[in-house]
Amino acid sequence: MTTTYYQFKPYNVGRWIIWSLFALILIFAPRVFDSNLAISLMAQMGIAIIACLSYNMLLGQGGMLSFGHAVYVGLGSYVAIHALLRASEGLWMVPVSLIPLVGGLAGLFFAVLFGYVTTKKAGTTFAMITLGVGELVFAMSLMFSGFFGGEAGISADRVVGEPFMGITFGPNIQVYYLIAIYTFVCVALMFAFTRTPLGRIINAVRDNPERVEFIGYNTQMVRYLVFIISGFFAGIAGGLAAIQFEIVNAEVVGPIRSGGYLLFTFLGGATFFFGPIIGGILMVLAFVFFSEITMAWMLYLGLIFVFMVMYAPGGIAGLIMMNLRVAMFGRLRELWVSYLALGLTALVFLIGAGAMIEMVYHLQLNIAMTQQVSFLGVSLDTRDPSTWFGALFVALTGLGLFELTRYHFRKQWAEIQTDIEKEIKRRETS
Repeated sequence: MTTTYYQFKPYNVGRWIIWSLFALILIFAPRVFDSNLAISLMAQMGIAIIACLSYNMLLGQGGMLSFGHAVYVGLGSYVAIHALLRASEGLWMVPVSLIPLVGGLAGLFFAVLFGYVTTKKAGTTFAMITLGVGELVFAMSLMFSGFFGGEAGISADRVVGEPFMGITFGPNIQVYYLIAIYTFVCVALMFAFTRTPLGRIINAVRDNPERVEFIGYNTQMVRYLVFIISGFFAGIAGGLAAIQFEIVNAEVVGPIRSGGYLLFTFLGGATFFFGPIIGGILMVLAFVFFSEITMAWMLYLGLIFVFMVMYAPGGIAGLIMMNLRVAMFGRLRELWVSYLALGLTALVFLIGAGAMIEMVYHLQLNIAMTQQVSFLGVSLDTRDPSTWFGALFVALTGLGLFELTRYHFRKQWAEIQTDIEKEIKRRETS
């Protein structure tokens, strides 16, 4: 006689709350921000979130630094826009709501094609191969105009066929909710992937490939499978972008777009699942708003990237989790003065550095125009040496004060971490 014992695993209440809040934000965000610009921005954020999370499957989870992720997003966009054209001509009976899946299958196909060669190597060699593949596809996009449409790209109309329950995908709000549904499902699936055996073993391949080989796994095949799955989700992001913008050009497979995925995934925090979500939101804000404020926006992004690599390699998500741990032990309130000082000194440095950057760009791009450049409401004379000296003095002063403040902050932070470790050991022994 055998006795059966049933064990019930308790629900993770916190996880249910987070996912419910995520769904509610996607549903009700257009009710709060109801302008066409805001709805369009939120739709682009959904696309960027999927693209950055798919990239993080390579970078954060697999330790594969790719310089050509835009290839799979962009080729997914191209195939999706062609499918949209065929659907509008009545040649393909594909509803618009399934066009992103066409893009996903295209991304998967090209990941299978290019990934087998790319994942043969790891580390620096892998990065160089992805860079070469990216440059190759970008060059082809300007050469083969039959498929890529040349510099003008390919455009299509997303309003295809008869309306279904009043849905035509003409209004922005309808496209937004389509993107929101795909965003929620894709984010959930990519999170679920991190809990699968393949998701766990790719972490092991990232951390110790020799040991993984020793226990019998083919590390190249593991990387290849993850690369294919990443390409699928990247293609979905590309298909959604084709519907959102109704045009696809060579920029979507270009090196700038690949660099953007790398930069913002890192800024958001590649070591945490929600980091690329933050990075995707920042990516849209930077490309839409920051680029309108200054012509030197890419240089600012580069400086921010260097700053984060030096002082916060875990990205924004890493900073959040570090401070959340301190807050759980009731020590965060001790740091608010230090954080205020760090913020103010960093702001002083950025003001001085920003003034010099704006003056340099003004001289390079507007040499025949006025000598004055406006920065934060202040008129700066680019031909006056005292202006350059003042900007340099402010930048150096801010940097010096920041380093001094950071020195004291590190001592305070180390003391708090030591106390937290002692408290953890006390709780374990009690």
